Amino acid sequence: MLSSLSRPRALALCALPAAALFAVVALAPLPYVIAQPGTTADVLGEDKGREVITITGAPVRPTTGQLRMTTIVATGPSTEVDLGDVTDAWFRTDRAVLPHDSVYPTGTSDEEIEKHNLGQMQQSQDAATLAALDHLDLDPAKVKVTLHLADIGGPSAGLLFSLGIVDKLDGDGDGGDLTGGKTVAGTGTITPDGKVGAVGGVSLKTQAAARDGATVFLVPKDECSDAEAERPEGLRLVPVTTLNDAVESLRALGQGQESKVPSC
Repeated sequence: MLSSLSRPRALALCALPAAALFAVVALAPLPYVIAQPGTTADVLGEDKGREVITITGAPVRPTTGQLRMTTIVATGPSTEVDLGDVTDAWFRTDRAVLPHDSVYPTGTSDEEIEKHNLGQMQQSQDAATLAALDHLDLDPAKVKVTLHLADIGGPSAGLLFSLGIVDKLDGDGDGGDLTGGKTVAGTGTITPDGKVGAVGGVSLKTQAAARDGATVFLVPKDECSDAEAERPEGLRLVPVTTLNDAVESLRALGQGQESKVPSC
């Protein structure tokens, strides 16, 4: 009986079930996803030996500088995340802990998520092309744009695709590069009429951008506070709501008119 044991011995025995329970909790999978900064890609350059943006039916200009789309990497829907993973990520600025159901619909497999993300990427590319050509008053029936970016899904590269098309066709409108020769990064969905939408994971994407040399980051205006939360030193945040906003801000930066450029 417990009453016949010495107090230290009794306390030790009482602690055993609690320790076992903690061990089970620590090893049990939890309903969370761990995200971190992913790769970036220059939409003005090449991806696996192919131009990211190929245009026919209109003169294409050479470009300098870079327009880098940004990504995050998250554990998959079937990946088990335990207490140790969550605890480690919680105290790191280059990790984010997200509820599983806010990232992945219940019951979806890794293959289904990949297929869904690739479908979103295709829709994003189509919208980006229409937005850019509309901005430049060019006829989509006469100008053909092909976008290639392997192994990356989701809609968040839309804004950068549009800017890449604009830079290749028109630059800053005065004979110079839209980037001003700088490394510019950013994120944002886009609609065919040029509206920029929020994407999520912005604070991780700014870290990826700074890591890969960007000094300017274009961010959907509604996500300014998230971007500011973990903004790397030396990275300027420029809020945008439309493709036109982004183009005008980059033109002003390239011309040294920084006072005309909004900041988060």
